Amino acid sequence: MTRLLSYLRRDNEGAALVEFALIAPTLCLMLVGLFDMSYNMYTNTQLTGAVQQSARNSTIEGATAVVLDAKVTEAVKDIAPDAKLTFKRTAYSEFSDVSRPEDFTDVNGDGTCNDGEPYEDTNGNGTWDQDRGTSGQGSARDAVLYEVVVEYPRAFPLAAFIGISPNFRTSTTTVLRNQPFSQTIDKSGFGNCG
Repeated sequence: MTRLLSYLRRDNEGAALVEFALIAPTLCLMLVGLFDMSYNMYTNTQLTGAVQQSARNSTIEGATAVVLDAKVTEAVKDIAPDAKLTFKRTAYSEFSDVSRPEDFTDVNGDGTCNDGEPYEDTNGNGTWDQDRGTSGQGSARDAVLYEVVVEYPRAFPLAAFIGISPNFRTSTTTVLRNQPFSQTIDKSGFGNCG
């Protein structure tokens, strides 16, 4: 019996197979994770390029939002066929106005537009807004914030193993100025905060 135990202790045949069996799941998970990350980075790069191209094209006279969105959708779906895209455009009179609130006179000094304080209604909707932009493509010489959100099922079955969402979500934005192909529409006015 002692001789058998001594022989088994010195015998290392099959040790590499056991070691590989212990390491293989971690190695496979790391490789799938790397493939998933690379695929998502590539898709995000394609999305950004498509949005930039579409935004440049949107400044041309006669360009319509439907056609431009279709081109972005086509570019993304070439890579991620099951992708769902959401588009949003917000027009501003100047680049510096993007995502800024409408101006108001803070009479009571509390930092909020209230108690009948006067404000400049730059988007013409009759109320003071935290974002002075108007929804849509805007008019001539407007700066347009173009946002696209893409969500699609992950290409690799990684989510179930590490507890992440089975869908990947990414977004991109760009801001460009419309060309002066028509007259600028003045939407601004004045009002009092409620």
